[in-house]
Amino acid sequence: MTDRRRLLRALAVCLASVPLVARAQPAGLRRIGYLANGNPDTANTQLETFRRSLREFGWIEGQNIAVEYRWARGDPDRLPALVAELAAAKVDLIVVSGTAAIRAAKEATRTIPVVFVVLSDPAATGLVSSLARPGGNLTGLSSQFEDLITKQLQLLKEAVPTLSRVALLRRLDISPAVVAAAEAAGRSLGLATIALGVSSAAEFDGAFESARKARADGMLILPSPYFATQRARLIELASRYRLPAFYEFRSYVEDGGLLSYGPSIDDMWARSAKYVDRILKGANPGELPIEQAAKFELVINLKTAAALGLTFPPSLVRRADEVIR
Repeated sequence: MTDRRRLLRALAVCLASVPLVARAQPAGLRRIGYLANGNPDTANTQLETFRRSLREFGWIEGQNIAVEYRWARGDPDRLPALVAELAAAKVDLIVVSGTAAIRAAKEATRTIPVVFVVLSDPAATGLVSSLARPGGNLTGLSSQFEDLITKQLQLLKEAVPTLSRVALLRRLDISPAVVAAAEAAGRSLGLATIALGVSSAAEFDGAFESARKARADGMLILPSPYFATQRARLIELASRYRLPAFYEFRSYVEDGGLLSYGPSIDDMWARSAKYVDRILKGANPGELPIEQAAKFELVINLKTAAALGLTFPPSLVRRADEVIR
């Protein structure tokens, strides 16, 4: 074997021993931290929508961006440690959703830009200075969810004409402003409300039992990323206790829930890619106005209605963006 052939073979062996990740990342790669509330092994249309939108802006994973993924797996207590990991990894930007994750990111770093998707008013909860000029290192999209609660209760009352008392299921870390808005909306519609707080899935059964003992005619599931990761359990309990329940996202209804009305979370994630693009190109997150949800959808499940002995008014069915039969 010639010296040249020996050199080439040795070089090939050395290259084969280099980790694939190191070889796959070209110089100048921008790094994004993506913190999710759920699990990596479940279908995640939000993540796929986010990736697709990034590609439309020219940001392609493995070519000019690398993504550091962290998964809370339905446990909000893990969020601070996961954000700290991303900050320590020196990512260029962190993407999060939900109030708890935003608070964890805000506490972990005041310099790394944070893009968020949240279902409440981030200014009212003190996360940013204002929607028009958030200041600091946070920006993104919000739904002003408090403004939607009256509409949700109106729809629940239309679906259940005998409705007079509604249980409000909330996670204990939810903003008090959301609960207050739900109670005020109930009063405006002549509905009595019963607030039931839970901190974990172990308390779900007790909350539904309390709703039944209080003679609630229906339940409004207040927004929470944690509830979204536990939606199968919530849907099962609503069925078992024969309690008409109203949810925040269409995914609940697709999985067997009764009805939902709220912002299209996929649309919000698609629009969040614009913030990532602008920040990676040099924009200051504190000067990027927070946008509100633009697309809303009503989804109803006629099979679940029939199982509960309900017949939805034809006018409600006609207005639905999707009807599951």
